[in-house]
Amino acid sequence: MRSLARGLVAGAAGTVALNLSTYGDMLVRGRPASSMPAEVADRLADRAGVELGEEQQKSSREQAAGALLGYLTGLGVGAAYGMLSGRRARVPALVAGPLLGAAAMAGSDAPATALGVTDPRRWSGGAWLSDIAPHLAYGVVTAAVHRALR
Repeated sequence: MRSLARGLVAGAAGTVALNLSTYGDMLVRGRPASSMPAEVADRLADRAGVELGEEQQKSSREQAAGALLGYLTGLGVGAAYGMLSGRRARVPALVAGPLLGAAAMAGSDAPATALGVTDPRRWSGGAWLSDIAPHLAYGVVTAAVHRALR
């Protein structure tokens, strides 16, 4: 249970780091928020046959569900790391951080790609950077917090 708890706490800290770096980037560059999480939530609701409401209510629920899916991904990757790291030799932080970031990135981008919301093959360099940098921050912070909790 301790391994799971450490992973959840580390994943929560990593998720905060991801959000801080994302919103910081939006502030500095003046770019809008990504619509991808809300679109994923909309497609998932459609496939599950869940009605989200009309216009404004639907849009608000899509945004909220998209954000919650992001938290679920961050906590889930952290929890999995906590459980796995308790059973294996320690992975160096310089390796664990990027791997955790890649896992979180895959956890958000793979479903979006599978649902037809996005196609990473068509992303610009700036779009890739906007996705990689916050996920790398997630991974580094998650690994560092997990290590500190051990």
